[in-house]
Amino acid sequence: MTAETYLGKHRFGGPGAVSAPVWNRPAADRMLPAQIVVIAKEPVPGRVKTRLTPPFSPEEAAELAQAALTDTLTAVAGTNVARRVLALDGAPGPWLPGGFDVISQRGAGLDERIVWALTDAHVTLPLPLVLIGMDTPQVTPALLAAAAAPLVSGTADATFGMAQDGGFWLLGLRRVDPALVLGVPMSQPDTGARQLARLEQAGLRIRRLPELVDVDTVREAEDVAAATPGSRFATCLAGLRDRAAQPAAGVR
Repeated sequence: MTAETYLGKHRFGGPGAVSAPVWNRPAADRMLPAQIVVIAKEPVPGRVKTRLTPPFSPEEAAELAQAALTDTLTAVAGTNVARRVLALDGAPGPWLPGGFDVISQRGAGLDERIVWALTDAHVTLPLPLVLIGMDTPQVTPALLAAAAAPLVSGTADATFGMAQDGGFWLLGLRRVDPALVLGVPMSQPDTGARQLARLEQAGLRIRRLPELVDVDTVREAEDVAAATPGSRFATCLAGLRDRAAQPAAGVR
């Protein structure tokens, strides 16, 4: 699918378009005129964190996914921006804090779903966007603000955070252009490099963010938990480890 085809099919007000959001906007001198979009799956057993199974059960992997998502949403909620959006595959649960506009994910591959999320958010509020996933629970409001600020000031056209596994954990854009993402092979060892090259080939001024560990494997989960003591993710992982260490009930 080309960028022109994508925009032609999914104009605001057309089939499947989203309605204008409602949110409380803080005073202008207290916030960045930007928006943060979290693209995530509902933490349902068997659909999330499947690379953690084994050693964890699908239910335990879903617990870790929910903890990671909760930490991520908490960081976003603590960032002074005009709007917070959750582009969700599934249904919201009690883990969703207040102050988020929820939109449905659409598209086939991840590249299309990213473009959908960015386009749907931008068409209802034409401000710079920062998109992240749910696999970096160690993200902080300071990091997110550092990604949004250059876009707001106009000193960068894009902000970008590479993931340690070769992917990327953050993509910020001053303006949405589907051609910047569509067709980039996702979930590959060189996805991050290819996405960065796409931004560079477009002649964008890019501000790089620190490289983060993207939690997919048990080792990555342990590394992130060790780096974020007291987080929901670290607490959840520790609880699962303690549970596994306990002898089965009734065994003498």
